[in-house]
Amino acid sequence: MIALADCNNFFVSCERAFQPQLEGRPVVVLSNNDGCVVARSNESKAMGIKMGTPFFQVKELVDKGALVVRSSNYTLYGDLSSRVMSILESAFPGIEMYSIDEAFLHLDGLDMKNVPSLSRDTILKIRRWTGIPVSIGIAPTKTLAKVANHFAKRYAGYKGVCTIDNDEKRLKALSLTPIDDIWGIGWRMAPKLKSWGMPTALDFHNADESWVYRTMGITGLRTWKELHGVPSIVDEPVERRKSICTSRSFADMITDKEELEHRVADFAAICSRKLRDEGSAAYCINVFLHTNRFREDLGQYFPNATEKLTVPVNSTQEVVAAALKACRGIYREGFKYKRAGVTVFDIVDANAVQGVLFGYDIDTRDKHDAISAVMDRMNSKDNQTIRLASQRRGHYADGIRREHCSGLYTTSIDDIIKVH
Repeated sequence: MIALADCNNFFVSCERAFQPQLEGRPVVVLSNNDGCVVARSNESKAMGIKMGTPFFQVKELVDKGALVVRSSNYTLYGDLSSRVMSILESAFPGIEMYSIDEAFLHLDGLDMKNVPSLSRDTILKIRRWTGIPVSIGIAPTKTLAKVANHFAKRYAGYKGVCTIDNDEKRLKALSLTPIDDIWGIGWRMAPKLKSWGMPTALDFHNADESWVYRTMGITGLRTWKELHGVPSIVDEPVERRKSICTSRSFADMITDKEELEHRVADFAAICSRKLRDEGSAAYCINVFLHTNRFREDLGQYFPNATEKLTVPVNSTQEVVAAALKACRGIYREGFKYKRAGVTVFDIVDANAVQGVLFGYDIDTRDKHDAISAVMDRMNSKDNQTIRLASQRRGHYADGIRREHCSGLYTTSIDDIIKVH
């Protein structure tokens, strides 16, 4: 048996944890640049607001006071996620973090009779310590645990925990689950299965095994087996990413070269941090610039340039230096830039980096590594604590529009909750 813990409406719940006046009210959280809806409370779902709805389509509701909107606050969400995961780690033999708000819980060595009560106790502890509501689904496979979690989340009678531990419960749950809601059935395949007379998970479960393999390949067959209670999704080692990209659309178009370089330096610094977090280094640093393609009255320019290095790097200084060199080579005056980004690729294991005979200063590299390590420690809570001089000065918000952003309640002393 395995369990899945899932935070309910996570982004909205993070906002409500420090703004209790939002409880019971329709709330949505917006994407970067306040573009579209990426999270909804149950109340906003009931109003018919869909995922991906552009903000301008619901702005009138906000102006009337019928809807509360918040800009994405990923620093807050990430910190609360870490706190939730640490509580789960302390309660269960092992966890496998699946996303910022989901984790599979390994139940090895536990008496299964006690798992539901342990799960409910953990849910109460998470709510008490973080303010985040959590649901837990328990089943023989990961896919069925996802199904069980859906029921735990939707029906109050389960008190946050749903267990699928026999065939009767399994078949009943599958008969009530639309095929669209099954983990592993993509948005392209779901309409096809419906057109073939399989609108529910049970219909797909009852399909012939050989037909599933011929039609959907090994991935579809694994999902089919999981619905039969046969664990088929194994924990596989995470592959090293082939590239890492950090890019943003700017709230306002940029014409100043120095300001644009500051933004590119910021993006490059983020890429370097991600490389170090994954124990990687990159040979190539690419920079791209975009003007506003929707402004037909303005000149259009979409350049990019790549710096190929003789030795792979992951220090902030080296990645930023290469990115700025590429940026200066493609910048042209007279254009208004709306977007920029940095991509690092040709990635290798940082522990396997070899020097070259000429032009490789091991002492300088060691100094860069030491400085980067200090930056990482200092920036673990606030990534603006230590920066290079080529980056933007002072506190900033990635140069994106966040007109409805809440405070950094758990990571910034300036935003600590004030009790009156």
